[in-house]
Amino acid sequence: MTIEERVEKVEMELARAKRRNRLLLAVVLLALVLLAVRATTPGITTSGTRSEGENVVKANRFILVDVNDKTRAELSVTWRGPSLDLYDENGKSCVRLFVTEMGPALSLSDENGKTRVSLNMLSYFNEPALILSDEKGPRVSLDVDVNGPMLDLYDENKKLRAFLNVGKDGSAMTLCDKNGKARARLGINKTTTPDGKTITYPESSLFLFDPNGNVLWMAPR
Repeated sequence: MTIEERVEKVEMELARAKRRNRLLLAVVLLALVLLAVRATTPGITTSGTRSEGENVVKANRFILVDVNDKTRAELSVTWRGPSLDLYDENGKSCVRLFVTEMGPALSLSDENGKTRVSLNMLSYFNEPALILSDEKGPRVSLDVDVNGPMLDLYDENKKLRAFLNVGKDGSAMTLCDKNGKARARLGINKTTTPDGKTITYPESSLFLFDPNGNVLWMAPR
């Protein structure tokens, strides 16, 4: 074996040794971090080794803080279910994802902590819904039930002023007054005659109502 070959072999052995040392150092550092987390975080316990050879960290609450020790994220499990909260720099919860007995939901809040966007899935009825709100409350609601999709629009007094729905028989748009009473309807409509007969009008129909729900004008007649 020449000197050049011996030098090359030694360099290869040194390179392998360095890689082993780096790997060993990384394992030691990881073990120290896990021990530190276990020692400093209340409520955390580690289970024994599973049959798959994995270690499990168990807890009912995790809190993430920023460089100023302010809470910015919290993952917890309560009697109602799991939830994930994200906080802004002022400590206000701006995003919340949670699951309860009613189903999963996601809410987005403004800088004052007011919920402005809500997306939920009602497991009891299997109905998804999206709600957009201003500072006073809901203004727009979009949901889908067994009859089809519906879009509701509310005024600042939380009164329903307009809604658009698509059902099995067809679609329609309804306009309401400040008391939430339907005053105009464009689209499919059903009326009942004095003798109990039901009449269904097509999407091209237009109805105008008085405050008591009586028909003032309609087309076609």
